[in-house]
Amino acid sequence: MNDLEYMKLAVELARKGAGKVSPNPMVGAVIVKNDKIIGKGYHKKFGSSHAEINALKDCVASTKDATIYVTLEPCCHYGKTPPCTEAIIKSGISRVVIGTLDVNPVVAGKGSYQLQQHGIQVDIGVLEHECKHLIRFFKKFIIDKKPFVLMKYAMTMDGKTATYTGASKWISCEKSREKVHQLRSEFSAIMVGITTVLKDDPMLNCRIENGRNPIRIICDTTLKLPLTSQIVKTAHSIETYIATAQTDDEKLIPYKELGCKFITVDKKGDFINLNQLMTKLGKLQIDSVLLEGGGMLNWSALNERIVQEIAVFVSPKVFGGSPHTPVTGQGISIPDNAIKLQPCSFSSVGSDFLIESEVIYPCSQEL
Repeated sequence: MNDLEYMKLAVELARKGAGKVSPNPMVGAVIVKNDKIIGKGYHKKFGSSHAEINALKDCVASTKDATIYVTLEPCCHYGKTPPCTEAIIKSGISRVVIGTLDVNPVVAGKGSYQLQQHGIQVDIGVLEHECKHLIRFFKKFIIDKKPFVLMKYAMTMDGKTATYTGASKWISCEKSREKVHQLRSEFSAIMVGITTVLKDDPMLNCRIENGRNPIRIICDTTLKLPLTSQIVKTAHSIETYIATAQTDDEKLIPYKELGCKFITVDKKGDFINLNQLMTKLGKLQIDSVLLEGGGMLNWSALNERIVQEIAVFVSPKVFGGSPHTPVTGQGISIPDNAIKLQPCSFSSVGSDFLIESEVIYPCSQEL
């Protein structure tokens, strides 16, 4: 095996921490000596040992003159755990291969420099793209103090999210729906608008084995959420926030008694200010949001530029006739001002296609 193969294994290990380490990044590490893997580890849970420490503990042979492959630059500061650089230096490891440098200003380049100062060879940038993808939630959160937002929706090949009667179950195949529940398990929170709740009365939980329920966020400007909805009735068991501009405390009391929490947000036009909401979610240590909104909320989210990526499940069906589309609202006035997407990946999920893209917003002066 070579550097790329060992780092690929470290990336696979890191992904095991998805949904469990937030707001920390997912990190994996592999320790190799004489072309043999002697230790592996990953960051398993927020507040617990980092990937490098777990890999060192896992070693079945001396680490003197070994090489450690780690997806993210080792930390060099005291946080909830001691610095990983200290442990690496004490271990006798002679080479450190890093996927990508840390974006946290507390570390950024300092960890690799400290290792080099102790005579350890440091190589940076192996499988860098894949390693950067692992920390995209962390990067957004640590730099902007706001959560990373992924907009997810399913549609037919002719761009419809429901038939002309409003029926939408099911557009996507079973495998796609399983994938969505996997996403719910990996994201800190899931967010929908009040229209979706009134129409579908969803649970917004995770229904896969060993999955975890995301925090539920309901955007409800004037507080129309029925007290009899599944969301409210299960608020004691699944953490639920209602983001609203409603400030009448008397109207909030029955929801609070049933376990709902509130985030008060200013209005922006007829809806809540989504950028302000993202700031408040960041203060709650929510680092990632899966947006499963309807057409209007999706447009508002894109218009306020809170969305970083879009994941679209495309079903090989044609509905025709329907006015139901993934993004509605006012829309763009001329094609040149469109919100552009940079394709990240294209894959098959069961009988559907999954297109994942990064959102590229036009410069302000172009609007």
